[in-house]
This record gives sequence, structure tokens and C-alpha cells, in this order.
Amino acid sequence: MAEEEVSNKQIILRDYVSGFPKESDMIFKVTIVKLKVPEGSNAILMKNLYLSCDPAMRFRMKKMEGSYVDSFVPGSAVVDHGITSTVLGDGFVFEQFLKYCVTTIIL
Repeated sequence: MAEEEVSNKQIILRDYVSGFPKESDMIFKVTIVKLKVPEGSNAILMKNLYLSCDPAMRFRMKKMEGSYVDSFVPGSAVVDHGITSTVLGDGFVFEQFLKYCVTTIIL
């Protein structure tokens, strides 16, 4: 059976932002991901259902030093909390993973 492939959409921070973020500060990137985890590994493949995007994220788009929260890294995907579902992975490993996660629930 052939491995299934799906599109993976990302918002990439082009460079550190001064002032309010603009669309030109971001890059929209689509890549192809194979739905496969290495056999025998503890890897889990998750599908993001909802992503929290809030005004506090703009402060992480600036270069900050000595802050309690890290800046986003230019050239990398913008990350935040979300709600996901498991696509592939060992169910037991996933249950153990959840014990150590802090989740944000949006009502």
C-alpha cells in the first residue's frame, strides 16, 4: 500500500517585525507530508484542527532578549496553542504524552 500524502500549510515569519505585523512580514508555505511515523518509534503525527492566533503573538515577532517567552525565529513557522487530533501513532504513547501537556481549550 502506498503512503498517503497530504498538504501541510505553514505561516513562516519572514523577519523580525517592528510595529504591527503586516501580511508582507509572513510567508504562506505549502509542503507535502507523508502520513507515516517511523516503525517502533514514539513519534506521533497530529492534525491541527484549530490554531489560537491572538494579539500577544505579535510581541513574539519582535527580537526580545531576557523575556520569559522566546521570540519566534525568522524563517520558521509561527507556533501557538491549538486543538489537534491524532492521525498516526501508538495510542499508549499518546496517552503518556497527554499527561505532560498543557492544553488551551477554546469554548
